[in-house]
Amino acid sequence: MTRGGRDKTDEGTERRCLVTGEVQPKAGLIRFVLGPDGMVVPDLAEKLPGRGFWLTADRTVIEKAVAKGAFSRGAKAQATPPEGLIELIETGLARRVIELVSLGRKSGVAVAGFEKVKDWLAAGRVKVLLQASDGSERGKGKLWTPEGARWFGCLTASELGLAFGRDHVIHSALSKGGLADKVIRDAGRLNGLRGQSAIRAGKE
Repeated sequence: MTRGGRDKTDEGTERRCLVTGEVQPKAGLIRFVLGPDGMVVPDLAEKLPGRGFWLTADRTVIEKAVAKGAFSRGAKAQATPPEGLIELIETGLARRVIELVSLGRKSGVAVAGFEKVKDWLAAGRVKVLLQASDGSERGKGKLWTPEGARWFGCLTASELGLAFGRDHVIHSALSKGGLADKVIRDAGRLNGLRGQSAIRAGKE
């Protein structure tokens, strides 16, 4: 972190996907490194040492990388992906989103529950709207995504509940700030693994 307490990030940095060949911002990619045993290791925090190689955060892309041996090409060495690689990444990303939302709750920048979220929406405080993937579509449709905000439906009610110390949560929201930006990044990548739409249009 810098002296001012801000993370030293390089959001504008781009990397090339091993499978698609497309160059895009790191936020939409997942970094991998090669472990000392020749096993592929997903580096979700992007802090592990070693030569990094990147894949678009998309289930189909990662499946192709495994099937076509793209990891060995990226590592420039024999690289073996572990069994259940996609599930490993999915679980790790879900854990990161849950932990970030939990930090938001503890610092007062995240709330849960229909009425609280609705109040924050009305007050213009919402940067991220998170709604459980297994929640009622009718109930979720009663809340709206403000212009410039992001909606995610990548967590289940029980997963979202973990962030708030409850059995389950359907509606939650985060206000503007660094935590919201980190949630947007990791939830966006998780959507790519779970096939959820990352953005929902505002409700009139």
